[in-house]
Amino acid sequence: MTKRNYRREYDQYHGTKLQIKRRASRNKARRLANGRKGDGLDVDHKDGNPMNNSKGNLRKVSKKYNRSRK
Repeated sequence: MTKRNYRREYDQYHGTKLQIKRRASRNKARRLANGRKGDGLDVDHKDGNPMNNSKGNLRKVSKKYNRSRK
């Protein structure tokens, strides 16, 4: 088994502009739905588009429901 190179992984994937934009979008959705304090629920996008973070498209659902939904 080879040792995982986290620095290289970040530079090649997590540090790209697209991934930074997507991560910021996810964090924004969580803030809009939960505020500063999380309550153990997930943020669900009603239309299924994770890039659409308008308030009308977000709702809080249980983790079980959100992760079983396609």
